[in-house]
Amino acid sequence: MSIIVFAETTETGYKKSSLEAVTVAREIANRTQAGPVVAVVNGQASDAASLGNYGADEVLVLPGSATHSPDAAAAMLAELARNKNAATVIISNNYTGKSIAPAVATTLNASLATNVIDYPDTSAGYKVKRGVFSGKAFAWVELKQPVKVLAITPNSFEIRESGGSATVADAGVQVAGSRLQIQSVNKVTGKIPLTEAEIVVSGGRGMKGPENWGMIEDLAKALGAATACSKPVSDMGWRSHSEHVGQTGITIKPNLYIAIGISGAIQHLAGVSSSKVIVAINKDPEAPFFKAADYGIVGDAFEVLPKLIAAATATSH
Repeated sequence: MSIIVFAETTETGYKKSSLEAVTVAREIANRTQAGPVVAVVNGQASDAASLGNYGADEVLVLPGSATHSPDAAAAMLAELARNKNAATVIISNNYTGKSIAPAVATTLNASLATNVIDYPDTSAGYKVKRGVFSGKAFAWVELKQPVKVLAITPNSFEIRESGGSATVADAGVQVAGSRLQIQSVNKVTGKIPLTEAEIVVSGGRGMKGPENWGMIEDLAKALGAATACSKPVSDMGWRSHSEHVGQTGITIKPNLYIAIGISGAIQHLAGVSSSKVIVAINKDPEAPFFKAADYGIVGDAFEVLPKLIAAATATSH
């Protein structure tokens, strides 16, 4: 019985969430005496063998163009799971994972658990811990089907290097035409993806206009962080919708989330409440965000931000 793990590649290498997924697969294999760990990657990567350093025993390469389509990627992943007699399929619960994990589980008649935030408990059955209600609560669920599909929440597991090596081969699977036709793919480049970022600096209407966003970007640059915004900011066109975090935007789980000029409405908190540390900066001492924050600064962002930027810049040098 093997463990299949889907590892997404980008133009610059593997996503951080992919390395987390491979690490999780290796740890589950060690705990359950299952194996081998087979990493499936979307398109040829020059460093495919490097996944062995994170626990993969074998790397199978899918045709790159086919994996732009979620239904094609899911079909190929399910076929490989059957070919490799997989007991577990592990996928990161990011945009791609949310598209393909349910399809893989349905095709394999497998149990599915999404938003997984801890290693399975196999002492009596097979139970996993999930984040529910936008990260406000946890639930333990038991998976009873012979095959399990786990979609793990990014930034929930530590990446571990094992010093191992992996063989690399073509996946050898063919899938008929997809029901979807991809006309074009537009990607944001040169920025840290929000779902991958360990630190996020976010701004709200308190920044008063797009012309003041340079301070948000300067602080993010000094901290090595990604930038984000609240829904009103993206709705007004101050920032791209790709930066909108919240219930109707992107859900993130960074180690540090800094909210500047954001009141902290429940819809926004739903997307960031799983952050390990939250810092709120707002001139309104009654702002709801202060109740959810670990640290709070009551003050004008235009007075606080320059001092934070100076301190962060000095520390980074």
